[in-house]
Amino acid sequence: MSPVYVFLDFDGVTHPWGEVEDFRCLPELEAVLRDYPETRVVIASDWRTLFSLPKLVARFSEDIRPRVIDTTPTIFPRKPDELYGLREREAHQWLARKGGDAQWLAIDDAPGNWPTRARLVLTDFKRGFTDEDAGRMRRMLDAFRSGEFKAPEAAAPA
Repeated sequence: MSPVYVFLDFDGVTHPWGEVEDFRCLPELEAVLRDYPETRVVIASDWRTLFSLPKLVARFSEDIRPRVIDTTPTIFPRKPDELYGLREREAHQWLARKGGDAQWLAIDDAPGNWPTRARLVLTDFKRGFTDEDAGRMRRMLDAFRSGEFKAPEAAAPA
């Protein structure tokens, strides 16, 4: 089975945004990852600019750590209109290095980061990753497994 890359944000996902950065929602997310061994996590959070990959990986449970494989590249926007879809562009840059048509999804609390909504598990920044988000993620991963996932690619911003 080919890997499914999970582009993961932290603030507003692994813990509510603006609260203690305690990763309290990470166990719920890791429970989904355990049921889908084909998943590989790529950190797309701003934390990637502050901490090394080993420090980021250390936040995860020991059995999940080997599947946290990388961080996305950082693109520095030059104009405000380049902010829309920025994380998705960084993810596509990362995927281009892999070659081919890789399967992927994103977990983020900011919809403007990911124009391809069909691939986004959008969390509520006040709550972080919840049971409802886990259900959506499972449905997406099941669709990838069965070959039934069809997502329109986002149009490039004008």
